[in-house]
Amino acid sequence: MKKFLPFAILGVGILILVGAFFITRNKKEIPQEEETAPEIPFEMRPVASLTPTEDGHWLTMKIEKINIEAATVDYLILYSLPDGRSQGVPGTVKIQKGETIERKLLLGSESSGKFRYDEGVSQGTLSFKFRDDKGKLVGKLSTEFHLQSKVKELTSIDNQFKFTLDKTPTKDFFVTMQTFGAFETLPSMSKGPYGVFSSSLVKLSGVVDIEGEIYSWVDNKWTKLDAGKSSNLGIFASVNPQ
Repeated sequence: MKKFLPFAILGVGILILVGAFFITRNKKEIPQEEETAPEIPFEMRPVASLTPTEDGHWLTMKIEKINIEAATVDYLILYSLPDGRSQGVPGTVKIQKGETIERKLLLGSESSGKFRYDEGVSQGTLSFKFRDDKGKLVGKLSTEFHLQSKVKELTSIDNQFKFTLDKTPTKDFFVTMQTFGAFETLPSMSKGPYGVFSSSLVKLSGVVDIEGEIYSWVDNKWTKLDAGKSSNLGIFASVNPQ
């Protein structure tokens, strides 16, 4: 009987290994279910912006005109480094209708008061997930952003929008992105809204290039631009010509 004991132990071990193999394989074959949520109507979408600092190491995220019924928002900035690596800046914040949220986000890392900055960042995505007080997803949004410096042409990642500065800047950083929503709906809007946000403290004029009749959000109203000429950066959209 004793001489068969090692074989019995070996057989049990093989069965355990085979079982573990199939369990592990089955786990890998189960796809992770992506969270789904109803689409947020345009008039209910917040206005989002990313404003870079003068060194390009920080982005000030601002969320305005919050109308969606939600208790919190999960935000995530994902960006690519020149060597191909991806980095993320996540966070969660409580929200209330009508308030403005502002967060200063580091493109890099911090440890014991020491900062490491990610150099060469040029583009990424900004994503929001809105949740109710029980944590259920009630809406989500995502857009791409383009971080540029020392260039005259400021462009969106989708190549549907361009702001050509009258003068080439020598230092300031710029972010071009879609803003999700608008402070006021522009009737028959066909493109946008696109926002251009800068570390500059002075006005920067230029020409907006976007298909259709171009409007700029100035002094709390939409103003039609003549030949796309704008006295400053800001938020822009277009409508199909009549």
